Amino acid sequence: MPKKLLYLGSLLFIISVLVLNIASLQQFDFALVEFLSTQRTAHLNQLAQLLSVLGGMPFVLFLSSLWCFYWAWYKKYTKIVFISVGLFGSIAIAWLLKSVIARPRPPEALHLVESYGAAFPSAHSFYAASLGCLVIYLSLQHPAHRILTVCAALWMVLMGISRVYLGVHYPSDVLSGWSISFIWITLWYLFCTKYLQCKPIHKFR
Repeated sequence: MPKKLLYLGSLLFIISVLVLNIASLQQFDFALVEFLSTQRTAHLNQLAQLLSVLGGMPFVLFLSSLWCFYWAWYKKYTKIVFISVGLFGSIAIAWLLKSVIARPRPPEALHLVESYGAAFPSAHSFYAASLGCLVIYLSLQHPAHRILTVCAALWMVLMGISRVYLGVHYPSDVLSGWSISFIWITLWYLFCTKYLQCKPIHKFR
């Protein structure tokens, strides 16, 4: 699983960087945003706006806190460290890259929600992928691992599509958020399993 996510993350990152630097691919990037804006309905708007709230930093931090409290109850402190560093590292990396790359967002006329900061990478997509990877790695030996993996992937994909649908990100912003998250969380997981003096991080109990 770690190797697969590293390879996938590297591939998606290369694609997103190519789009960022090649004019013809940028036009295709924008065309996808425009296309999704023509497919809007009232119900889809509500769903996408709900995902925008659930995928934002405040709710992600709240959800992660509950997750950490759960593991604290069972005195699984290594898992708390894994989740906390993984998540806060994701936040730091996402906003550092936003400030360095400073890619403008799509035109405001296409926005269905308020947005702030630069476009690349999509922070919502970054957070969703990070939470998904954390769930996947922490459940590697759990009987419901496959179901949890599917749910994590579905959450990540829905979040990414919603950001483009809402008109606040280009598809390449979403790809970059996913890709860097895959790489970061996987490297953090490999570090934890190798260097932390404890049971393997993926042992559910």
